[in-house]
This record gives sequence, C-alpha cells and structure tokens, in this order.
Amino acid sequence: MRGDAIRLMARLVLTGLMIASLVLAAVNISTLAKAPIGGAFVARGTAGLAAATEHALAIHATPEVVAMRLEALLSEEPRNWLAIQAVEALAAERAIPLPADLLARRAAAWQADSGFWDGAGKCLQCIRDATTCDLTLLLMCRGPIELSPVGDLAGVIRGGLDYIAGRDVDEVDVILSVVGLTAVTLALWSGGSSLTIKAGAGLGKLAKSMNRLPDALTRPLVRVFREGVDWRGIGQVRGLDDLVGLMRPAVMRPAAVIVDDAGRMVRNTSTLDALHLMKYVDDPADLSRMARAADALGPRMVGTLEVLGKSRLMRLTMRMADEVWFIFGGLIGALAAALALLQSLMFSALSRRLHRAARQPDHSRGG
Repeated sequence: MRGDAIRLMARLVLTGLMIASLVLAAVNISTLAKAPIGGAFVARGTAGLAAATEHALAIHATPEVVAMRLEALLSEEPRNWLAIQAVEALAAERAIPLPADLLARRAAAWQADSGFWDGAGKCLQCIRDATTCDLTLLLMCRGPIELSPVGDLAGVIRGGLDYIAGRDVDEVDVILSVVGLTAVTLALWSGGSSLTIKAGAGLGKLAKSMNRLPDALTRPLVRVFREGVDWRGIGQVRGLDDLVGLMRPAVMRPAAVIVDDAGRMVRNTSTLDALHLMKYVDDPADLSRMARAADALGPRMVGTLEVLGKSRLMRLTMRMADEVWFIFGGLIGALAAALALLQSLMFSALSRRLHRAARQPDHSRGG
C-alpha cells in the first residue's frame, strides 16, 4: 500500500512538472510572437562578444587561414597595407608562424609600394578626387580639414553657395557638416557623446569622398537634410544657436544615431581603421553591429574582421534571446516529465499483470 502511495505521489509531481514546463514554453513563445521580427536574437554584451570572438579565433585563425588571407591581400591592386599589417599583428599576437616565402613576398611588395606616398603632387590629386587615394594618403591630405570645425563650416557654406547659384547641392555633405557643428546639441537629443558624433560626422564625409558610404546610409541622411532643418530661415542664422533653432529633433535623431555609431568605431580603433571598416558596411544595422564589435575588440577589430570574415563576425555580435532558451528548456522538461510518467505507468501496469499471474493457480499440475 505504501508503494502505491509513493508511485501516486511521483506521478502527481511528474504531471505538475510537465504542465509547468509547457506553461513556461507557451509563455515565452507568446512573448517572442509579440516581439519584432528577429526578436529571437539579441545583441551580445561587450564581454560576451569579446569571449565569443576569442573562441572563434581559436578555432578559425589557423596558420593556413592567416597565410591564405595575407596572400590574398598581397595580390590586391593597390595593396591595402592597413589590412595587411592588421593581419600580421593578429598573427604575431597569437604566435602564428608565417611561411618564409610569404614573408619574402611581403618584403618585396613593401619595397615596391613604399614610395607611393612621396611628393606633394599626390596630395593635390587626393584633394581633387578622394577615390584615387590610399587610406593613409586620404587622412594625411584631407583629414585635417574634413575632421575639423573648419571643414564643417566650409561644408555648410559650400552647400549654401551651391543652392543660391542653382547648382546641385551635396545634401549628405551639408547635413554631416551641420551634424558636426551641432554635435553637442545632437548628443543631448540622441543620448550619445558629442565627441563620437563629431568624429562620426567627419568619418562620414571622408567615407563619402571615397564612395564608401552605401545608399542605405545616405538615404536617411538625405531625408534628414530635407526634413530635419527649416532651410527657409537659414538666411537669418548668425551663429550655432540660430542653426540649432532651425533643427527638428525628432527628424534629426536617426542621423545622430548613425554618426554616433560611426564615431564609436573611430574612438575604439582609429580614423584609418574606421575608414577601412566602412567598406564592409551595407546599412545602419551593419554599422551598429560594427560599432559594437569595435567596442569589444578595439584596435584588434580590423585584423579579426579580415581573418574571420564579415559574416562570421556579424553573427558573433548576436546571441539567442533568453526566451528561446526558456522555450527549449520548457519543452525538454515537459518531454522528460512525460517520458518519466509514461515509464511509471508502464511499470505499474506490468507489475499488476505479474501480480495477477502469480496469484492464478497452476492448472498444469495434476490433482
């Protein structure tokens, strides 16, 4: 009798666990169903992303992979020495040996390219057409202007003169110049930092001059130019306060978020590194993930991206939401409880049949 009571209690407990597990799974399924598309994944924290990246490098940054990436970079024309040196730094940090023939090829390539930046004529050409520039040359020749308040003011004035003369206005350059000039105010509106917004605006102008600002980023900036500033009052502007008074915070906020993400890349790496990273940015979501990766990796960002590739690194910036794990846990718990309950019922049924068989008289023996 006591055994029956214990089995009954065990079944009640297992039934309760199964119901509780199903309720847990149902609640979290409902939560995910109400979340926006993609709600099953959330951004990793900085520490989690750093750990996940380190794990990925331990698996994928083999001597063969690193050597192949360096060979590919050395085969490009023109060669990107920023990326080459970043991969070499990653190899040195992880004590990855490089083949002697690859090192010899690298030395010969450097010898061939090292005189590229000599001469003032290269700077003049870069100032006229940034698409012809090497990254380092671009920063050396155009950076001191584009990254300064003087460059922002020049951008606004240039846009105003083009508008008055009836010429095409570079809307993206003008709005980035406005953002750079009013970074302090935009930081208050967006919750970002004025320094990162200022750096992001300068990076945006440099990236645009190199055709590294994708359409998915220029479109929201063009909208901000057209709708975020009351240009009818621009003639009465006598200072920054007047300019801020013409801006519409709700419309300007998306631009502030974009340039803040770009500025975080500059802050955590360098302007040159961030310009290189812009080559891999396709839309604002990409830029946000790149900024978060830069938060976690800092100066190692370029080398890590070159070795792991964009797709793998971008996947590492996301993780499954807790609700997904709760759903899995609830379903596994319900399945385990159901199997245990089924086992208990089958054992009880088998025990009862054996007991009945034991109590029946044996008719095979004679009287």
